[in-house]
Amino acid sequence: MRILVTGGTGFVGSHAAVALAEAGHVPVLLDNLANSQVSVVERIGEITGTVPVFVEGDIRDSAAVAELLRDEECEAVMHFAALKSVEQSVAQPLVYYENNVGGTRVLLEAMSRAGVRSLVFSSSATVYGEPEALPLREDASLGDPANPYGATKLFCERILLDLFRSDPSWSLVMLRYFNPVGAHPSGLIGEDPRGEPTNLMPLVTQVAAGLRPVLRVFGDDYPTRDGTPIRDYVHVMDVAEGHAAALALADQPGAWVYNLGTGIGSTVLEVLGKFKASTGIEVPYQIAPRRAGDVAATWADCSKVESELGWKARLDLGDMCTDAWRWQQELGTAGL
Repeated sequence: MRILVTGGTGFVGSHAAVALAEAGHVPVLLDNLANSQVSVVERIGEITGTVPVFVEGDIRDSAAVAELLRDEECEAVMHFAALKSVEQSVAQPLVYYENNVGGTRVLLEAMSRAGVRSLVFSSSATVYGEPEALPLREDASLGDPANPYGATKLFCERILLDLFRSDPSWSLVMLRYFNPVGAHPSGLIGEDPRGEPTNLMPLVTQVAAGLRPVLRVFGDDYPTRDGTPIRDYVHVMDVAEGHAAALALADQPGAWVYNLGTGIGSTVLEVLGKFKASTGIEVPYQIAPRRAGDVAATWADCSKVESELGWKARLDLGDMCTDAWRWQQELGTAGL
């Protein structure tokens, strides 16, 4: 199957392209390179043996996307293109709504014009907001995300559900993944944001490499085991393979929602402890005030995706730390 991968040179999108190729599909990458590097395309080729088709462009260009879908004879879309910083979304909510929600709306219009009605949507556990109960199940209450980033993902899900109600010929899979970290085990692709990262693991590896003096831990007064936030960290390759597994539904009309996580919550300090155990490097840190938009704890119940799609996370936190550190050593000072 030929799959258009939006945000295909980004962190999760590039790993999904690898997983798709390894599953026998043909990924076609679309990215505006706002937060990624074009060199990723060649690196995907080194891993898979075939350099994928890449088009530099924006999902908000409906005519161009529709033309790309037709020219490349794509049968489905995997949609990763979005801004993703919780902290930045609090400071710039209008930018996030325009890009994430507006971009998804335009993409769906382009798909309709091209006659492509199969979509795997990269959603987020942030749609749950502050959890009422843990672990989080797909039927947990929604409607009050803790930050604009989470709100954009929730709005996109609602658009997809409304679209399906209006036209049941669509196949729409929404994957709420938790905190993807790590890198491809080859060390050829990984998380490489432009400027200062806002996610934990790339900050950890940059401090470990001596590129930053200290890690800031945002808050040590949460109601958790050690006062720092708890998250369900899941290896990016497991997340990528979850997206590939979702293509089993591509030719079936319907709308589905699944969590992708490990079902294990780790505090920030536990991540630092595991990083030291996996790499031998102790990362210096200092406590900083809480960030707006952060919740105390989230982790997933993934029984639904395991029973219906046969997907289960294979890699643990130690693998995530080891692979992220290998990628940082490959990356050097690029992107800083």
